[in-house]
Amino acid sequence: MAERTSTNEKKKKPPLNGRRALPSNNSNDEENEVPEMEAFGLIPRGFNPKDYLHVVDIHMFKEPHEINKQQHHTDKYYSPKLIVRRGQPFQIQIDFNRPYKPETDQFWLEYLIGRYPQQNKGTYIPILVGDVLKPGEWGAKITHKENNSIHLSIMSSATCIVGKFRLYVAVLTPFGILRTQRNSATDTYILFNPWCQQDAVYLDDEKEREEYVLNDVGIVFHGNINDIKLRSWSYGQFEENILDACLFLMDKAELELSGRGNPIKICRVASAVINSRDDNGVIAGSWDNTYTYGVAPSAWTGSVDILLEYYSSKQPVRYGQCWVFAGVFNTFLRCLGIPARLVTNYSSAHDNNANLQLDFFLDDEGKVDTKITKDSVWNYHCWNEAWMTRPDLPVGFGGWQVVDGTPQETSDGSEEERLALETAVMYGVKKQTTQDTAYQPQTDVDVDLQVQKAVLGSDFKVTITFRNKSRNYYTVTTYLSGNIVFYTGVTKNEFKKHSFSAKLEPSSSSAFDVVIKSSEYLSDLLDQASFHFFVTARINETGKILATQKATVLEIPTLRIKTQGKMVAGKEMSVTVEFTNSLKQTLENVTLRLEGPGVLRTMKKEFRQIPMNSTLIWEVKCIPKRPGLRKLIASLNCDVLRHVYGELNVQIQKP
Repeated sequence: MAERTSTNEKKKKPPLNGRRALPSNNSNDEENEVPEMEAFGLIPRGFNPKDYLHVVDIHMFKEPHEINKQQHHTDKYYSPKLIVRRGQPFQIQIDFNRPYKPETDQFWLEYLIGRYPQQNKGTYIPILVGDVLKPGEWGAKITHKENNSIHLSIMSSATCIVGKFRLYVAVLTPFGILRTQRNSATDTYILFNPWCQQDAVYLDDEKEREEYVLNDVGIVFHGNINDIKLRSWSYGQFEENILDACLFLMDKAELELSGRGNPIKICRVASAVINSRDDNGVIAGSWDNTYTYGVAPSAWTGSVDILLEYYSSKQPVRYGQCWVFAGVFNTFLRCLGIPARLVTNYSSAHDNNANLQLDFFLDDEGKVDTKITKDSVWNYHCWNEAWMTRPDLPVGFGGWQVVDGTPQETSDGSEEERLALETAVMYGVKKQTTQDTAYQPQTDVDVDLQVQKAVLGSDFKVTITFRNKSRNYYTVTTYLSGNIVFYTGVTKNEFKKHSFSAKLEPSSSSAFDVVIKSSEYLSDLLDQASFHFFVTARINETGKILATQKATVLEIPTLRIKTQGKMVAGKEMSVTVEFTNSLKQTLENVTLRLEGPGVLRTMKKEFRQIPMNSTLIWEVKCIPKRPGLRKLIASLNCDVLRHVYGELNVQIQKP
């Protein structure tokens, strides 16, 4: 296929190098100029294109209620363009200037993607009209003829590139090829197809396809292993411009268009571009509890605002933590048609010195030495799983694949040191360390630590219980260390130190309560109200050590969401968000967010103050777009109080 390029355009072309005949073709957004008349030679003076068969109009059947989007499960996308899934036929209608005569007329379709389309790269796809469609292969056949119009059924390849294609109709004449003009209204988005057995992402369970591809709201589990909490997250993969934003991420990652039919490659590059480390990707992470000039990770209610802001600004959006990276990654995968789910792992060990064990160091008195204890246990960590075949691995390794968009760090010092250490370990050389003493445990005495469940802002107690299983009398010197921690298990500061001595009677249990007052922790509390308590106890008679630890999270107040009036698609409804400040202080600079896919786009309101014991009421008017069971999600955020959420299921009626 010829390409006509102006002198100015030639100047804009990136320079070639010795490894490529053409520059990289890694932008879905860039286009080449396609000639409307591609002459075979000199054109006779009397030649008139209108004397030959030519296209008057093309109908794409791209409305949500029409056949294509219904059959391809793409009717929920808020897009005026045709969106189909690969490996499955779709329908178009071509209107000519006169009736089509197959005996004498010859035409074909051309699908192009990128600036340098090539047939062998799958970026230029000519499709001749035939009699039969072969499953999973490009092809077209006429299904109906009427007057000057023909209906075509078009089959795309089950392995074709995923992205936005440009459509041209080419007609053969004795003197050259006539093509339709560039028309963005005929652009066709082709996505992965979990409903197609020949697609690498085929999923054979309809309920799972409904959940992992079509559900635009999900649950994020957080808290800790002893107190699992959950909140909703709006994936919003069908919202306006989100599909274009997701395709832009592959452009940003500079993934060659020819590789965009492979879900393995897409997941690999996306896991890097979701975060801003090294490649100026979507989200900038922050774990230091200061979120200047950005949004606290806990304030986000979904992925839509993040992706649209990045698509618009091309700059990392501040800020995210693991569940934000995972939520946005899930949106990206589901939007492109790859089945995906968000996974939470509790008590995630974080090994900082690559020895594959957790090390806690005690000082001479048996207390935890926080200066040299660098390992930590995250309360939880979120990542994603994507469903696909793995032809690159042995049989049996396909299915759910773990992918993680949270930026990773090297385990121990510099990258060079890490590589040297790994090489040394491979050959049996151990890293030198300072001499450590391994404390011997006391086997006939057990210690248990329990933390009372409490609401943020209240006092609570910690109970330490010793069980002496022996017939001996023991005295024990006990240290309790209370630490305010990030959800990653990293200590911010020690807010509570308490020590006491106790006598342990033979064959008996003894319990001791320590009161934790709100005044001791409120001024230093972090996002998720997380604490880590260590207890170490020295048996004076033997010198041996008992140790235990417990992570806990305080209960955080919630938001209440209410609706008023009838909830009908296309008609105005009222939503109210309420919050009561139960803390013993005034909340300042408070931000409320509210969103609901298919009901309302994210709305935000700021309040200067919420006095203690007062109730805030925020009323919002909206017009729901989509009928069915929908979910409203709200969050409240301020410096003192974060991770405050509320949600409500609403049934939107058909008009």
